[in-house]
Amino acid sequence: MSITQEFNLLSNRFRNFYPVVIDIETAGFNPKTDALLEIALITLKMDKLGWLHIENTLHFHIIPFKGSIINSDAIAFNKIDPFNPLRGAISEKLAIKSILDVVNKGIKIEGCKKGIVVAHNASFDHNFLMSAIQRVQIKQNPFHPFVTFDTATLSALVVGETVLAKACKAIGLKFDNNQAHSALYDTLQTANLFCELVNRWKYLGGWPVNKKNSSSQNHNNL
Repeated sequence: MSITQEFNLLSNRFRNFYPVVIDIETAGFNPKTDALLEIALITLKMDKLGWLHIENTLHFHIIPFKGSIINSDAIAFNKIDPFNPLRGAISEKLAIKSILDVVNKGIKIEGCKKGIVVAHNASFDHNFLMSAIQRVQIKQNPFHPFVTFDTATLSALVVGETVLAKACKAIGLKFDNNQAHSALYDTLQTANLFCELVNRWKYLGGWPVNKKNSSSQNHNNL
């Protein structure tokens, strides 16, 4: 395998991390006590030329776990009725197990060592995901326990925006505010944004890294 081909492997692009885009809708801000109501996941793939694309999508409505708190302000904001029978909600344990099965399979196929959460304001989604995994007592957690890829931070660097809708529009992606705060829609837009950010960096010559043309060396030559 040539050096160029090695750079175009997903496992080599992110230091053996397998990026998984996630968005979670909840009934509050406390991951230990507040109900997880909806979760969506998108896995990514890298083509032979090293461009990042969306691969598979999972989406679940979740039955609030026993004893969980449901804050009225939260469900008024995301417009989710936790007890609507038409939601087709499943147990938190079944949803998390299904998600981790997909992630473990992707890690193996891509030759990665660990999954990593990609999300907008990632600490929120990561904390709720980690709490849910612990709650349903799954011992083999494929995700890194604290490292995340936050598209809010990356967007601030690249386009000067931190709000998902504004970042998408700034980079040239459409965003429908009427569909916002749906886990499935927000995950899709976050995945599109992350791919665009990564691919634009490659297009501009930032990947693979050319140490001979670093900005610090160019600055010293001024």
